[in-house]
Amino acid sequence: MTDRRPSRPHRAKRPTRSSRPPRRRLDPARRAAFDVLRAVSERDAYANLVLPALLRERGITGRDAAFATELAYGACRTRGLLDAVIAHAAGRPVEKIDPVLLDLLRLGAYQLLRTRVEPHAAVSTTVEHAGAEFDSARAGFVNAVLRTIASRDERSWVAELAPPADRDPVGHLAFRYSHPRWIAQAFADALGPDAGELEDLLASDDDRPLVHLAARPGVLTAADLAEQVGGTVGRYSPWAVYLIGGDPAALAPVRDGAALVQDEGSQLVARALTLAPLDGRDTGRWLDLCAGPGGKTALLAAIAASGTHCTPDGSVPRVTAVEPNPRRAELVEQNTRGLNVEVLRVDGRDPGLAPGFDRVLVDAPCTGLGALRRRPEARWRRTPSDVPALTRLQRELLSAAIALTRPGGVVLYATCSPHLAETVGVVNDALRRHPVTALDTRDLFAPVDRIGAGPHVQLWPHRHGTDAMFAAALKVG
Repeated sequence: MTDRRPSRPHRAKRPTRSSRPPRRRLDPARRAAFDVLRAVSERDAYANLVLPALLRERGITGRDAAFATELAYGACRTRGLLDAVIAHAAGRPVEKIDPVLLDLLRLGAYQLLRTRVEPHAAVSTTVEHAGAEFDSARAGFVNAVLRTIASRDERSWVAELAPPADRDPVGHLAFRYSHPRWIAQAFADALGPDAGELEDLLASDDDRPLVHLAARPGVLTAADLAEQVGGTVGRYSPWAVYLIGGDPAALAPVRDGAALVQDEGSQLVARALTLAPLDGRDTGRWLDLCAGPGGKTALLAAIAASGTHCTPDGSVPRVTAVEPNPRRAELVEQNTRGLNVEVLRVDGRDPGLAPGFDRVLVDAPCTGLGALRRRPEARWRRTPSDVPALTRLQRELLSAAIALTRPGGVVLYATCSPHLAETVGVVNDALRRHPVTALDTRDLFAPVDRIGAGPHVQLWPHRHGTDAMFAAALKVG
């Protein structure tokens, strides 16, 4: 009898790393959104600047471009909510998660909580990219976290993780609408007796804003511009046109200088300065003390050139634009090309100019809390510690403007922030320390309604569809 060893069971040959099916990376739209998140996290980049350039560079258009925009901007806006949910699902603070994995988790979590993407697609695409970017262990971590998140909807997560609405109503709304609590509190303080509108205001920051254009006065009417670009005429500014979407820089009127991309609230601020009553004749010396990037400067100069403000000698008013930052000063020059504008690269607090200006605009540097809907990541960059230094700068700029204005002239102080310290706080300080009186600024913003009890003006995105611009007109002397 032949001695035979028992045969071993057949084992399938294990594939080598090179023979395994390749893990899929993110599709172009998700990849673009992820790269925006990485740019924001790594380089403090601005999402609304990075994404359009990236879409053009990669040829992403149509529905893919719209999907990439929704994911990138949405994940930036809701970072606070996403991070709280991710931390709970992961069982560790987000600071303990690899930054690249964290941005991948944000991308996946946003799809699960805020979009109609099928959960399996949101999870699988994110997990497979994690495996391609790292290894199977970290892909498994991403899978486990996202599956935990997917087990509940956003409302359920908010109910568990948000401060209780009965004990901290502002904190609850801040969490629900993904704002830092201090910003929500600043909004509630600025709303004052209308603080019941806080939820609507916070929700409006998450709405994708319309693109606002300004037709150049004397060159193009709003109706003509709307017809050329397929937009609609604005509600308040005589030059405003609204667009639902698209790349406004590609529009012929914008390329040719016949229109500007400019929020309607900013248009109303520039217009208000030109409408303010003066004591005595307008000698045609106008000043924009914080001009960069030049949108309001251009509108002021275009209004002056349209023939509505002739000087005693019949000449067109000249706008002096002050901007210390070289790059922003270049933008002012580009935006005002062909207009009667002089651009000075000096500090507005000590510009070395001779006093005697008739109209002075101080569109002061600020926290930008009124424009959060246009700057998706901005709410997570600002901190309460930013406010004191900015208010000090704002007071100094307003003081300089008052000193440069002739008796009977007008200074218009504006910010794209409703924070009381940056608005009425700065203006009240000027009223105490300088020979100025407050004009009823509401008269200069007609036909806009619900803009405050006066004499100052406060615009709101949830009421007016504009940035939350504040404006106060002060007469000197």
